[in-house]
Amino acid sequence: MILRGDVENSIIDELIGGMPPWTEEANCKGADADIFFPERGASTRKAKSICRACTVQDDCLEFAIDQSEKFGIWGGLSERERRRIKRQRIQDSDIRDVG
Repeated sequence: MILRGDVENSIIDELIGGMPPWTEEANCKGADADIFFPERGASTRKAKSICRACTVQDDCLEFAIDQSEKFGIWGGLSERERRRIKRQRIQDSDIRDVG
């Protein structure tokens, strides 16, 4: 019997080659995904509080930035907050390249 989770994991494995090892230690593992992917305008407080207490928060955030994740709370930040970090890193890199 194939369980829904098995199908979802199979799709994830196919798309990104499996989940990074750090996900095994993530506080969000097994949590309701709706917490981390709230409807537009819904609170992100609960997701962010779970992330703040997570030992792999930095890994999660870097993964989301590297993958340009467009949805959800990753590493304790929203997509808008991650985009801001990415833009700042690009600006910092451009300044170093010129200087």
